[in-house]
Amino acid sequence: MLIQGQVGSLASTSSIAVGTQAAIRQGNMGDQIVSELHGRYYEAAYRRALFSAANTAAVATTAIAATTYTGLCVSNPVGSTVNLVILKANWSISAAISAAGTLVLQTGYNASTNVTHSVVITPVNNFIGLGATGVALADAGATLPTAPASRVILSSDGTLATTGYALGGQQFIDLEGSIILPAGAYISFATSAANTAAWWFSLSWEEVPV
Repeated sequence: MLIQGQVGSLASTSSIAVGTQAAIRQGNMGDQIVSELHGRYYEAAYRRALFSAANTAAVATTAIAATTYTGLCVSNPVGSTVNLVILKANWSISAAISAAGTLVLQTGYNASTNVTHSVVITPVNNFIGLGATGVALADAGATLPTAPASRVILSSDGTLATTGYALGGQQFIDLEGSIILPAGAYISFATSAANTAAWWFSLSWEEVPV
């Protein structure tokens, strides 16, 4: 099947009339020209496929690769029929931290054993009030079946007493779907050294059928 379009503008002096069958617009390299009608995540949110999870109280963090975990962990259960496509991560502190170091996102995978959930957080659908229940699970405390590995370095965090600086305000990273969690995979925040209960985290993701 051959799909053809028109290179350049389709109308030079006015908008194309409603109901007109117009050619697809193309660029000089044969590329199709498109623009967003709505916000970037409108389609995923409208289809009830966009979810978020966040801490409801300040939490302590565990060191990178620890399997007895506190912080925020989002997991895709073994046998799931969706992939979790990670979109956004946010973090902040609300009090002085006990140890200077580095904050990371870490990921792990186990094909046969799920994360053991001890302090459950309920993910919310981003279609407020009308959204469907998702597949992903979230925890402020859990036991991870396999030691995770650092994936993304997020920030350096200091204590004023030892480093002369501290993390201030909310921090944010757009992962743009660059991390995908298949069934059995999980993602969590961790610090290079265990830290006191001063941290707040959130993650957002799209659930996409395999």
